[in-house]
Amino acid sequence: MAVVKSLVCHSSQAAVLLLLLVVASVQTRTSKAQLSCTNQLINLNVCAPFMVPGATETQPNSLCCGALQAVQHDCLCSTLRIASQLPSQCNLPPLYCAT
Repeated sequence: MAVVKSLVCHSSQAAVLLLLLVVASVQTRTSKAQLSCTNQLINLNVCAPFMVPGATETQPNSLCCGALQAVQHDCLCSTLRIASQLPSQCNLPPLYCAT
């Protein structure tokens, strides 16, 4: 009977350890995805001269276009969605932009 209890205890410990490893793996992938998105967005800094109000150059150069092409669709869309929610989360009026 002691052997059975010992096996059950070790099996439970192994299951808990496996679960922790799976959770750690998922968190690592999530962190890497966030870091990857952050790096992709940082690389868009080369587009700043073409995006700021009053910019004299309005056509992006090849560096900007390459950086934009390297940004994953989900990263860019999520960033825009989050940015559009910031004013309300900061108790500010919503942004309305003229076209």
